[in-house]
Amino acid sequence: QVQLAESGGGSVQAGESLRLECASSGSITGRHVMGWFRQAPGKEREGVAARDNDGTVYYADSVKGRFTISKDNAKNILYLEMNNLNPSDTGLYSCAAGIGRSEVVVEYPVAAAALRSWGRGTQVTVSS
Repeated sequence: QVQLAESGGGSVQAGESLRLECASSGSITGRHVMGWFRQAPGKEREGVAARDNDGTVYYADSVKGRFTISKDNAKNILYLEMNNLNPSDTGLYSCAAGIGRSEVVVEYPVAAAALRSWGRGTQVTVSS
């Protein structure tokens, strides 16, 4: 089981950008998925974007065209580039890794909850 640590969160104005990083304590081999999830105060955690080990990516409708998920395999870092942020993007962003498929873990919270490794999260706050 790998340890995950997120960084890159902060407080920004609407329309600005942030890049989140999720560093893994080791390489994850075999078939797996890594993804980003967020939880706003008083709301359920939701999937944002995920990437299968073969490079297939999937985005929640709310972030399509604004967010980009990518991975540097040499550095074992998962990124989330977030552009044109708006207040509804505010939340605690966590990364996770485990067995699964990108579309399934983004769309189905039960599948996301079953991912084996989770980071503690990094806070993103967007003000209007």
